[in-house]
Amino acid sequence: MLYQAGQLYGRWCRWSSPFIHLLTLTVVTFGVLVPLICHRLLHSYFYLRRWHLNPMSQEFLEQNQQEGQAALHYFEKLQIPNTSEASGGDAFQPLLLVTIITVQRRNDFHYVLQVASHFHRLLQKCGARCRSHRILLCNVESDPSSHQDVRLLSSVFPMVSRDKTGENPDPSVNQFEKEKQDYVFCLERSLLAYNPEYILVVEDDAVPEEEIFPVLQHLLLARFSKPYLREALYFKLYHPERLQRYFNPEPMRILEWLGLGMFLGPVLNCVYCWATGRPSLSWPIVLFFALYSMALSELVGRHYMLELRRLAPALYNIVPVTECCTPAMLFSAPSAHRALGYLKGLHCRQGFAKDIALYSLLHTKGEKAYVVEPNLVRHVGMYSSLRLNDNPKLL
Repeated sequence: MLYQAGQLYGRWCRWSSPFIHLLTLTVVTFGVLVPLICHRLLHSYFYLRRWHLNPMSQEFLEQNQQEGQAALHYFEKLQIPNTSEASGGDAFQPLLLVTIITVQRRNDFHYVLQVASHFHRLLQKCGARCRSHRILLCNVESDPSSHQDVRLLSSVFPMVSRDKTGENPDPSVNQFEKEKQDYVFCLERSLLAYNPEYILVVEDDAVPEEEIFPVLQHLLLARFSKPYLREALYFKLYHPERLQRYFNPEPMRILEWLGLGMFLGPVLNCVYCWATGRPSLSWPIVLFFALYSMALSELVGRHYMLELRRLAPALYNIVPVTECCTPAMLFSAPSAHRALGYLKGLHCRQGFAKDIALYSLLHTKGEKAYVVEPNLVRHVGMYSSLRLNDNPKLL
């Protein structure tokens, strides 16, 4: 008995044994390499929050403040004739209307200027392919004239305002209901002013990624022709990175995670066999590498895996939506009309903000909605217009 145990131990624990190879690989990967590489990655399980969160949050705020100043200088130097108020008299029908919803926030960050400057620059860069796109500014500040950044932008972009100066505030309208009413106003005025085929409603702290227009061009002209996508109520272009993990109660992500393991398991097994000179496929080793790759991708962070899809517009993923959040929402004209009708019949409150209200429609009205991955905007507004926070953090 002892002799047989000794033989088994010798076979499994010699240096040429696959067991020792794979055990060493696991220990070195998850105990040494990945913690060293990922300890500063904000959305990784290995992120050392206690060490890095405060300095990284401060660094982000300082960088964001500099970008706000750069956006201010961008528009101060820009010489464009006054476009005045948007009206429905323009016969041109855009393929895509980008509507930026804005409210007065902290002046030192110039959030709306950051968003508007990026969209303006990217639209110029896009050239002839984006001639059918327009940008509309929707000012929902109670006193529109008090929004200083909008006064600067009014000479560049057409604008609509929700003027409530002199009105007595309705005590039944809480801040979440007001945000929903502002959203409805901007969506409705966008349809009336331009009657576009698609409306991208962007909040004033959602800065577009560099590739947003080429990707949207691909989506609008190629992918959205599929019937199940054409009838969608909305498409989200942003989902918080912290909520993008595989280990999540969303069936599509679990299937994606399993698919990743099924693909990388045999591939890594072939690499292992080639490196060690082993001639044949071993299913236990395939299973190990499948689990190894699944664990590695989850612990490093699915968000960083999604970034690989930015290589080409065709690689972007469209999957069923989840409830949070609304920094950038794409509607077709028919779906925008449906959403307006639905939202007007809902009353928002704490715990039932407009993002949850929109998501609830998928169940109550039998609608479908999707999210585009990876994100096509970056959420830079650490100072919320709904919740006061004097010391915001990245997480």
